[in-house]
Amino acid sequence: MKRRILQGQVISNKMTKTVVVKATVQKRHPKYHKQYTLTKKYKAHDENREYQVGDTVEIEESRPLSKEKRWVVIRKVK
Repeated sequence: MKRRILQGQVISNKMTKTVVVKATVQKRHPKYHKQYTLTKKYKAHDENREYQVGDTVEIEESRPLSKEKRWVVIRKVK
């Protein structure tokens, strides 16, 4: 099973072992062919609390870890 991997920026780390990551995706409209941007926030698991606000990270889809948390932080990109 291939799991989705997204890249985004950490916008909050106030929760215990959880960071909020803002991921931006560029899409193209099927009929009008104009590009537009979608932004979504994901709650991701950060076991060691090592990521700070402003870090660019990669997150990977996982099994449900809590009510809203279904992603795990893999690594820091920048």
